[in-house]
Amino acid sequence: MSIQNSLRRLLITAALLACTTHLPVKAAEKSVRITAIVEHPALDAVRQGILDELRQHGYLPGDNLDWEFQSAQGDTSIAGQIARKFVGDAPDVIVAIATPSAQSVAAAARGALPVIFSAVTDPIDARLVSNLEKPGGNITGVSDLLPLERHMALIREIVPNARIIGIPYNPGEANAAVLVKRIEVMAPTLGLQIVTASAPTTGDVLMATRSLVGKVDAIYVTTDNTVISAFESVLKVGREAGIPVIAGDTDTVSRGAIGAVGFDYYDVGRQTGAIVLRVINGENPGDIAVQGVEQTHLYLNPGSALSMGVKLSPKLLGRATRIIE
Repeated sequence: MSIQNSLRRLLITAALLACTTHLPVKAAEKSVRITAIVEHPALDAVRQGILDELRQHGYLPGDNLDWEFQSAQGDTSIAGQIARKFVGDAPDVIVAIATPSAQSVAAAARGALPVIFSAVTDPIDARLVSNLEKPGGNITGVSDLLPLERHMALIREIVPNARIIGIPYNPGEANAAVLVKRIEVMAPTLGLQIVTASAPTTGDVLMATRSLVGKVDAIYVTTDNTVISAFESVLKVGREAGIPVIAGDTDTVSRGAIGAVGFDYYDVGRQTGAIVLRVINGENPGDIAVQGVEQTHLYLNPGSALSMGVKLSPKLLGRATRIIE
C-alpha cells in the first residue's frame, strides 16, 4: 500500500510539473510608458527610435514589453494628467519627450519611479537635474541643446546681409525661452540684433510671425514645440513676404525651411532607448550621466530657398548631409 501511495504521489507531482510547464507566461516582462508634449516629426522620430532600440535588444511590444504612448497635444495641463496616470501604472520606466512633459512626469513621480527624458534643451534650467554628470535621484536622459553658434553662422551664410533676426517663440515653453535667452546674449558678438514675437499657442504663430514683417532680415525657428507644430504658418509668412526661414530642427527642412544644422531625432531616440535599456536591466538613473547629442547634420532645401528669394551657393550645397528636392 505504501508503495502504491508513493507511486501515486510521484504521478501527481509529475502531472503538476507538466501543468506548471504549460502555464501561460506573463506577456509583459517589462513595462514602459512614453509621453510627449505634442506630436510632430522630430518628436515622433524620437519615440520610434526608442522603440526600435528596445526591439533590437529583444523587447517586443505585445510579447515581453508592455508599453503605452500618450501625447499631451501641446497642453501642459493634459501633460500633467498623463504623468499622474503613468505614475499610477507603476511601470519599470517612464520616458518623457520634450521639456514640458519631462517636467510634468518628474513632478508626478517625485522620485518614486525611474524617469528618462529625451529632447530636453537644458535639463538644469528645467530643474530636472542639478548636475549633468551625476544627476542623482530617479532621473536622467538626453539633452538636445542646439549648436546655436553654428545656427547663426548658417543664417549669415544663407542671408549674408542679415543683421536683424526674427524669432517667433512660446515664452511659456522652458526650452524655447532658454534658447532665445542664449541667442540674445551671443547676438551682439556676431553683429546681430534679435527681435522676438510671442506665440503662446499654435493659433498665435501666424499672427506672431506676421508681426515680424518689415522688421527682420530672416526668421529663425528654434526647437520650440509650439512653433514647430504650426510651422506651415511661419512658412506662409516667409514666402509671402520674401523673408528667408531657417530652422534648428532638420525635420522642418522637408516641410519647407531653407536649412538647418541639427540632429537626426531618430538617432536621439536610439540614444535614449539605450539609457532605457540600462535602467530596466537594473541601473539607477541617478548614476547615469545626462547625455548630449554630438553628431549634427546640415539639411538644405534649395527649392524652398528660391521661393523666399534666396539662391543657395554651390559651396554650401556641397557641405549638405541631405538636400531636399
